[in-house]
Amino acid sequence: MSVDRRSVLRGAAAGAAGVGIATVGSLPTLAEATPVSRGQHSPFPQHKPFPPLLDDPDGVLALPPGFKYRIVTKAGETKLKSGQPTPDSHDGNAVFPGRHGNYLLIQNHEISGDSPLGVPQVPGTVYDTGVGAAGGCTAISIDRNGKNLGEWVAISGTLTNCAGGHTPWGTWMTCEETESKANGTTRLKDHGYVFEVWGDGETAHPVPLKALGRYAHEALAIDEKREHIYLSEDASGPNGTFYRWSGPRGYQLSPRSWKDLQDKDFGTLEALAILGDDGKPIPDVAYLTSAQLLRPFRVAWVKVPDRDATTTSVRKQFTDGQITRGKKFEGVYGTKDGVYVVNSYAKSGTTDLPTDAVPHDGMVWFYNYANKTIQLVTYFPESAAADQGAGARFQDFNFDGPDNVTVTPWGSLILAEDGNASSHVLSAVPGGPTYAIARNMLNDSEFCGPAFTADGKVLFVNMQDPGLTLAITGPWRDYLG
Repeated sequence: MSVDRRSVLRGAAAGAAGVGIATVGSLPTLAEATPVSRGQHSPFPQHKPFPPLLDDPDGVLALPPGFKYRIVTKAGETKLKSGQPTPDSHDGNAVFPGRHGNYLLIQNHEISGDSPLGVPQVPGTVYDTGVGAAGGCTAISIDRNGKNLGEWVAISGTLTNCAGGHTPWGTWMTCEETESKANGTTRLKDHGYVFEVWGDGETAHPVPLKALGRYAHEALAIDEKREHIYLSEDASGPNGTFYRWSGPRGYQLSPRSWKDLQDKDFGTLEALAILGDDGKPIPDVAYLTSAQLLRPFRVAWVKVPDRDATTTSVRKQFTDGQITRGKKFEGVYGTKDGVYVVNSYAKSGTTDLPTDAVPHDGMVWFYNYANKTIQLVTYFPESAAADQGAGARFQDFNFDGPDNVTVTPWGSLILAEDGNASSHVLSAVPGGPTYAIARNMLNDSEFCGPAFTADGKVLFVNMQDPGLTLAITGPWRDYLG
């Protein structure tokens, strides 16, 4: 299915003015991040804002003029190569170069138990036979126009596969967002792990990477030197945090590392502590606001006592004031200079927000590898209209609940919303503006798993309900390049 807006309001963006934006990677220092007056040189590159979104006559996806989408998969309707229907609850994914110039998309399915549209268990891909057709990953071969060339099971027998992260060697690490332990019936094994997924559906290694901990994993990123893995935790009561796994001295991650990472004692797993001016950990990210935008904070990393959570959840092994917690640590994405991590929201009047902290509708952080500091680079203040789920008068300016994040080939960010009001895909500039680049017109389902092809031609994104994979094409370079 394809909808093209090039003929509608052709040239609507022609007069759009350039705006100041910051590049991903080496963020401006505090000295550089000063207001720019007319005639001064901006430290941020200039490019055009996205024009207003145009409603889709088919009622699926509003896009800017000149952009179009194609539905790649639809849960229950498109088919796996085995003839079974595409599983539902699409979530995080990554795109890789495929054969013959095509693309390969590896996709999570966030399903918590045996389901009619769960991921079927295929021999050689199964972790836990007890869970039935539940979570897992599928792989999809897609041509350069977004046409589905075939899809198949890459891993099965897992639970609540939420997001994850790509590896430098072209595989996908899928994250279970659960802490469920074996119960002898519907779960024969413990869950809450990371698994490495190969895209061919034939060389799967469905083994838990226990060195990365057992908790409600959300997403991860591997640093460029292949020495660390950064991981987020989406949990509450108490709130989760951000983690760093480090290998033994001199160890580099590789395609063979899955063998080492099966050992729960391999390397070191640590939790984040953002340090205040007094050198003590700030208890929760919600104590920081847009007033601290781009300010670098020193961090410390606190060792996890029992990363397999034998008797106590990992996050509950830390006392108050020992680490920095946050409501809904979600998307993670790495660059050569650092790693981004998202907090989706912290609502007023909830037990997960400290009474003297500040509610918000979204935060994006950047951890700088070299400086060992973390900066708040995007901040959405709490919005009453968004919290009520009502349609805001200016709905394409009203953002809440950023979740998954990716970095475009040109260095800016793409955020997928999982909020209460209109759901958007957003273009965000660290320290600068945020634009709506797509809006869900079908329902109020979240967007998931934004992933740009390396050539910058296609943005893949999922709509979790009713389970759609969308390929969006258009003049991306004109606005992001």
